[in-house]
Amino acid sequence: MHNSKTRWWVLGVMALSVLTIGLDTTVLNLALPVLASDLNAATSELQWFANAYNLVLAAMLLPAGMLGDRYSRKKLLLLSLVMFGAASVACAYASSSEALIISRAILGLGAALLMPLSLSLVPFLFSEGERPKAMTLWVTASALGLPLGPIIGGWLLEHYNWGTIFLINVPIIVVALIALVVLLPESTVEKQKQRIDWLGIITSSLGLTAITYGVTRSGDEGWNDGITLASVIAGILLLGLFVWHQRRTAYPLVEMQLFRQGGFTWGAGMATLVNFALFGILFGLPIYLQVVQGVDAQAAGLRILPLIGGVVVGSRLSGRLSARAGDKVAIALGFLIVAAGFAMGGLTEVSTSYGYTAIWVVCVGVGLSFVLPVAMNAALGALPEDRAGVGSAVIMAMRQIGGTIGVAFLGSLLNSVYSRNVDVSNLPEATAEAVRNNVSAGAIAAGELKSASLLNSVHGAFVDGLDMMLFVCGGIAIVGIALTVLFWPRKVEVVKGSGVEEQQLFH
Repeated sequence: MHNSKTRWWVLGVMALSVLTIGLDTTVLNLALPVLASDLNAATSELQWFANAYNLVLAAMLLPAGMLGDRYSRKKLLLLSLVMFGAASVACAYASSSEALIISRAILGLGAALLMPLSLSLVPFLFSEGERPKAMTLWVTASALGLPLGPIIGGWLLEHYNWGTIFLINVPIIVVALIALVVLLPESTVEKQKQRIDWLGIITSSLGLTAITYGVTRSGDEGWNDGITLASVIAGILLLGLFVWHQRRTAYPLVEMQLFRQGGFTWGAGMATLVNFALFGILFGLPIYLQVVQGVDAQAAGLRILPLIGGVVVGSRLSGRLSARAGDKVAIALGFLIVAAGFAMGGLTEVSTSYGYTAIWVVCVGVGLSFVLPVAMNAALGALPEDRAGVGSAVIMAMRQIGGTIGVAFLGSLLNSVYSRNVDVSNLPEATAEAVRNNVSAGAIAAGELKSASLLNSVHGAFVDGLDMMLFVCGGIAIVGIALTVLFWPRKVEVVKGSGVEEQQLFH
């Protein structure tokens, strides 16, 4: 299998499956107005359509990786695909809000199994020389699902009922199931079953869930909200308890020794940092394109595709650069290109053409393809084969939290600049409050009042907020350059064996 071309088919099928996870993350947002009408869903229920998926995904990542290492990656991957496909059908035909929330939770569980286990196949199937190319394919597929959500979802909602946005997963899942059954060998390394670290599973799952919930809630309620703060603090304390327990138990869920290896720690860290900045563009840019440039959700999704174009172009260069000059140079240069792209984006004005937007979005995509595959490949390369599942889960959990915090923090920054700068001096208090709260509400109010001056103020204030957010994203990229230059290990070699203790480190 390791010398056969079929491993690329397996990776391609798994990449396609992971693409549906990214698609499911964004496609739901388009359907919320229709769901509110068809299911008589309250605002809180609309929030739980998204939260049920995200919270279960965050909670189950680490246990999923452990189960793959300990039992059977192939069987668990097949289970995850069946679960994901069945939950997609259940979502499509849900007749009540409660049914959709439960189905979305099961969908999140399937995604939690699928993401780390598919990623853990990369070091199992590919040699060290092939791994960067394989990692680029996986990363590109996982990123491609995000802008494809509005494009495909918008078209489906225009022509069919809302259930079709979930049914599009089913044929992909069927193909993946057949391919895995036929082509994928078993990859269980650890034959002796150790005790399951139940306390580790409980504390990590509750901790990740609490942080994800708190940070997500902060986008609507702000950081002064008591439940938001309590949730985040509880999550941090639970994760602290998890780390304390992992250092002392004989059978830890996550080997803390993994973090003694520079390749794993900094690879996962750089992937998380660039994910934090990336979600800023995925949050702010669609709103800018729809509200300021006046295109619909489907067209906005198409206009974000240059990001993927940049990733494809950059991926052809990053592997060669990494092989010749080393991972440190590739990642530092990638962060520099990302910073330059965001700096260009930060100069956006209301009158700026889409052509200019496309240029800086491509720059961010190119830089992203220098950082993310190389960083994740370094992190995976530092893992012994029998820890690839839980190690991949740690990477995905860090990226998931990084993206969630990125959306909340950068979204709050954008909204605070917008609400401070928008001119509502001549409006009734209720209208002024609505305009300050939300740029879309501001544009709607300007249309109802037929006020060109208010619309100009709404557009200008939002672009001010977008510029500030993009400059901060550029600053995050500059921090990435500094951390890479200062701390990236010169060399990390891994002696493949049955445990972390057999690895040799060179810093």
